[in-house]
Amino acid sequence: MRRVAITGMGIVSAFGCDKEKVRAAFHDGKSAVRLIEKFDTTDFKVRVAAEVRDFDPLDFMGKKEARQYDPYAQYAVACARMAIQDSGLKDDKIDHELTGVIHGSGIGGLSVFCRDHEKLITAGPDRVSPFYIPHSIANIGAGLIAIHENLQGPNFAVVSACASSNHAMGIAFHLIRSGVAPMMLSGGNEAAVIPLGLAGFQNMKAITDEFNDDPARASRPFDLKRSGFVMGEGGVMFVFEDMEHAVSRGARIYGEIIGFGQTCDAHHITAPAPGGEGAIKAMKMALDDAHISPDDVDYINAHGTSTPYNDKSETEAIKSVFGERAYKIPVSSTKSMVGHLLGASGAIELAATLLGLEEGWIPPTINYEFPDPECDLDYVPNQSRKADVEIFISNSFGFGGHNAVLAVRKI
Repeated sequence: MRRVAITGMGIVSAFGCDKEKVRAAFHDGKSAVRLIEKFDTTDFKVRVAAEVRDFDPLDFMGKKEARQYDPYAQYAVACARMAIQDSGLKDDKIDHELTGVIHGSGIGGLSVFCRDHEKLITAGPDRVSPFYIPHSIANIGAGLIAIHENLQGPNFAVVSACASSNHAMGIAFHLIRSGVAPMMLSGGNEAAVIPLGLAGFQNMKAITDEFNDDPARASRPFDLKRSGFVMGEGGVMFVFEDMEHAVSRGARIYGEIIGFGQTCDAHHITAPAPGGEGAIKAMKMALDDAHISPDDVDYINAHGTSTPYNDKSETEAIKSVFGERAYKIPVSSTKSMVGHLLGASGAIELAATLLGLEEGWIPPTINYEFPDPECDLDYVPNQSRKADVEIFISNSFGFGGHNAVLAVRKI
């Protein structure tokens, strides 16, 4: 079976789109959570999010495309272009007929949906855009990446809530490993920080409304005073390629995907299974797929949403898989800094970890102030940490009971 190298990444985030600025922000434990600026939140209980601010779609597409594309699709096209540039791949080194795209988004084109619904209500059905359907569906991100980059290989979207991008990357990994494709673009993007998205999460009491006066402290995974997650947006696309091809062209290799586990709780639409059974099985499956043992794992990038139940459940699941060694493995949640990117969360979290390991450190869990007796692992509190990490896993769990875990080796 082929080995799978990660050779490029493109980022759109609340920290910006410059990879080095993003790396520095994660290293320094900065918070990207601010008061929402894109719309009036006067009537909302929740007024904070980690919004993308430093992004101009015209850097990556024409005016007509930028006007038509939902922001999540703009981010997808931009991230893919930056990932290819970052990989150093020249066009003649890409097998366009076989290279594909697997893209994750939990929600898809929510802005386009809301815009055209408003037209329907206020101006009638004839005013709904003929492009409404194609630009609101969750697979159009994958399709547009392929169109812009002429990638004719396997192409589809994964929609599994907050596990979407981990699922997408795991599937892309398996496609290369099994020889179906020599190279894949994979990751995820999300842009749901709009009134309807905020209202939906607010009214299901998933996001915190306790830090409107101090937004930077709102996302606090594993902390005793956590009270819900903070919405984020943006995403990351990666270039995955056959290891032999990457080595032969002298590519910089961020890491190697070595395992993937995926399960379903089959329990509840939002709550994790008691004891984290689905998460436990997914982590074990990723380790088995990588042919490694729990003793080989040096770091865990947690799903760590900052919700009372998820963080407790994930802690229990980690203990179940790793036993007493769980207390010796650093575990951190980068959602503390960039919020919860929903379907793109796994992608930004993989990027944060790889950027840190390239310089020999792991990202922190910021806002960790009050230890929770039920969350008693080493959460890398408040400051990044120098660490010699060879293998790590990255967890993503989503509404609907979806669980997806990647195992990655530093090269």
